[in-house]
Amino acid sequence: MQNEELLTVRDILDDDYGCEELPLGDGDLDRRPRRGAELAPRGQPDAHMAAGRPDHAWRGRRPAAGRYGITWRNLKLMRYADSLITDIRKQVFTEVARMAYSGDYTQMEDIPYKIVPGVNPRHRESVFLERAIAGERVRLAMGLSLQPVQQRTMLSEGMDHAAIAEQYYEPPLVNIIPYACHACPTKRYQVTDLCQGCLAASCQRVCPKGAVQFVNGKSMIDETACIKCGKCAASCPYHAITFIERPCQAACGMDAIGVDENGKARIDYERCVSCGQCLVSCPFGAIVDKSQIFQVIRSITEGNSVVAIVAPSFVGQFGKNVSVPKFVAAMRQLGFSDVVEVAAGADVCAIEEARDFVEKVPAQQKFLATSCCPSWRMMARSLFPKESGNISMTYTPMTYTARLVKHSHPNSKVVFIGPCAAKKLEAMQEELRSDVDFVLTYEELMGIFEAKGLDFSQLPDADDLRDASGLGRGFAAAGGVAAAVEEILHRTKPDTEIKIQRADGLRECRKLLTLAKAGKLDGYLLEGMACPGGCISGAGTIISADAAKKKLEAHIQQAETYSCADGPYREFAGLLEDASAPR
Repeated sequence: MQNEELLTVRDILDDDYGCEELPLGDGDLDRRPRRGAELAPRGQPDAHMAAGRPDHAWRGRRPAAGRYGITWRNLKLMRYADSLITDIRKQVFTEVARMAYSGDYTQMEDIPYKIVPGVNPRHRESVFLERAIAGERVRLAMGLSLQPVQQRTMLSEGMDHAAIAEQYYEPPLVNIIPYACHACPTKRYQVTDLCQGCLAASCQRVCPKGAVQFVNGKSMIDETACIKCGKCAASCPYHAITFIERPCQAACGMDAIGVDENGKARIDYERCVSCGQCLVSCPFGAIVDKSQIFQVIRSITEGNSVVAIVAPSFVGQFGKNVSVPKFVAAMRQLGFSDVVEVAAGADVCAIEEARDFVEKVPAQQKFLATSCCPSWRMMARSLFPKESGNISMTYTPMTYTARLVKHSHPNSKVVFIGPCAAKKLEAMQEELRSDVDFVLTYEELMGIFEAKGLDFSQLPDADDLRDASGLGRGFAAAGGVAAAVEEILHRTKPDTEIKIQRADGLRECRKLLTLAKAGKLDGYLLEGMACPGGCISGAGTIISADAAKKKLEAHIQQAETYSCADGPYREFAGLLEDASAPR
């Protein structure tokens, strides 16, 4: 069996996301993983890979496709890396970090003038508008709410509440700065100047509602009659009819973005799951999430023991030549007392989810869905309340890793650093607040590095990270969670039949649960990831998904153990659970 067939419901990233089309055969949902004739002995991931070689002989080799491998895709995501938008975000995070280190909170009013100097606007019609937008970005970076447009307030209004060394932000997490929004055209088909007014008039003939008319020899679309079926665009020999959609709406897999009375984008927070894909898809940078960057720095400078738990997708995010030991050294320079890889918690998570599958499918429930992605879980609970009961009750790798840290360092603060905006919401859940004290994205951490002026090349190497297995690190990519659980089941329960389907991107996740609701995925392990491609393309990442997956591949190969069942913290599985805590 090919790995694409094993891990795909359909081509996960379709043309709506501008990705290449991946061929799929018929009957994909009925396919089963290839069962190996020989299971790997302890310490060797697979007999056909290790071939009797020592424990770590698999390193330097890509995991074999099919059973344990991770499927990589050529991701062409609609995001704006290395753009003016990312430059502005970095400037904001850097200046807020500098203010936190200085302890002089009066600097807050000056930050917009540092970001937008001079008298001439750079990219909007007014320098005052640019500064106003920069000011709102600063407030959000402090964890504060947007200021009301209709009344004059100081930029630092509410600063006293935010200037603390504790977990803080005012909901909602994801916000739209109204005067930064361009009020882009809403979803519609539009005839361009390429129309030749041809005699065939195929666009008019195929329209089921008669919405296409010819005016002055050119086609015109009556939007009041148009049902947006796209038949006119498909039939035009000159490709003169184009589909227009707001980038933020196109990126939102929950259809949570609407339009207000002024034509500006508006978020329906009853549907929003804070995945952040709208944030990285807005070409005007009008959508911004809140940060805890200030509070983290204050906690460190006040002398607290602060431990960073870092998602495995961090490799490569801070420069292509920044090794793991250099990164650890940089974190210690910032004042973190220790650095632990979240893949350690992934090892525990995989063991617990494998146990869940064996115990519950099909005896107690029809299928089991993975629990790692918070946006996937929130989507399921919102749109599929009955089916959401089939999500594994295991905690996420972030939570397990935080509990490992607090088991050995009970008085420490824990900062999760990763690619995910939704982790900020997860950490704020009442039952988890004592586990994870702060959450930062890679973008926010880079702002701290910039504020401190760290030169990675001048830092001595610190210790490498040896907290986790290769498959635990693989959680960062789509397919990685299912691959880890499958490997454990093949090893520990070779007679257990396991069928796998996965989806990445919330629209595809919704399709997956729709199929499960219809009874077509009974007996399956379902993996859902809100971000296309998995965590390597989360909203808080810095580098492209293609670059991130190459770095992650190398990171997986460098792990000292392969299976999650052989990870250094495997004995903690079952000991980090709190049966009284709701999940």
